Amino acid sequence: MTYSTKGRRALRAFAHASFSLAAIALFPLAAHADGEVNIYSYREPGLIDPLMKAFTEETGIKTNVVHSRSGLNERLAAEGRNSPADLLFTVDIGRLNEAKTMGVTQPVKSEALEKAIPAAYRDPEGHWFGLTLRSRVVYASKERVSQDSITYEELADPKWKGRICSRSGQHPYNISLIASMIAHHGEAEAEKWLRGLKENLAQKPSGGDREQARDVYSGKCDLAIGNTYYVALMMKNPEQKAWADAIKVLFPNAADRGSHVNISGMALAKYAPNKENAIKLMEFLASPKAQEIYAQANNEYPISSEAKPSKIVQSWGALKPDTLPIETIASLRKKASELVDKVDFDAGPSS
Repeated sequence: MTYSTKGRRALRAFAHASFSLAAIALFPLAAHADGEVNIYSYREPGLIDPLMKAFTEETGIKTNVVHSRSGLNERLAAEGRNSPADLLFTVDIGRLNEAKTMGVTQPVKSEALEKAIPAAYRDPEGHWFGLTLRSRVVYASKERVSQDSITYEELADPKWKGRICSRSGQHPYNISLIASMIAHHGEAEAEKWLRGLKENLAQKPSGGDREQARDVYSGKCDLAIGNTYYVALMMKNPEQKAWADAIKVLFPNAADRGSHVNISGMALAKYAPNKENAIKLMEFLASPKAQEIYAQANNEYPISSEAKPSKIVQSWGALKPDTLPIETIASLRKKASELVDKVDFDAGPSS
């Protein structure tokens, strides 16, 4: 069966309309009801459920959450004014910046949020706010790596040739790291560094951060690049605990500018039907009480200086975060992605 151009346009319009109606059905009568707030979340339910429960207990406001690993920004754009969503939760700066760029968020002016969240970790115009930090660190073999400090720059040193493991360079976590290198050193030096890192890889990039620790454990490599919270997740998993036990966490550049950090965060949806309740939830999530709950649930670093990380996280030592504004990193993500392709990073070492 074939359709004319006009027919295809009609089908697309119908699909978009159906998409919006389906989304509304997920929140029956909630979009315009008092005492509720609707959330689209890239974060897994288990990480935010304790927070939602605490918020409801404190305020009486019900929370409704739709979770997805992808497509929520596009969904907000497709739904437009018909969207039932009040808040967007994301796992990294990339999706927060993307949501703002796509025009699916609105600015929030809140003294409580501005007081609780440092300027480096929120949008200058108030479109998004960070909630937790995670650092992009080095997993080093306890058996085969004697040094207890390192820099990101050192990862390109030929002494590590054939000894480093990494997931895809195009993964958002690595894109953010590469963007920070562009910010600190300029595009030309960042390219030289990335080529050096590529030549030091032990194998073609693959898997996730936990698989990099697994490969250090098995002896395939001596260093790996990964996020801090994955170490805690491995320590809690009987099948992966040996991987975590085999590595030590090194915070790169701790002696100078500090280690690269990314954020999980939140943004107010452009057409939030429960705007007042949504802002109450945003302010609650930035409070010391909620920050403590969040830190314990996801083993990330709280944004608030009044809250403490979990005991597991504290056991790795203090984090000195790079003070580079997250907004700057977000603005360089496209260049970082282009660099990954330019050096053909994901093809692995040339020899």
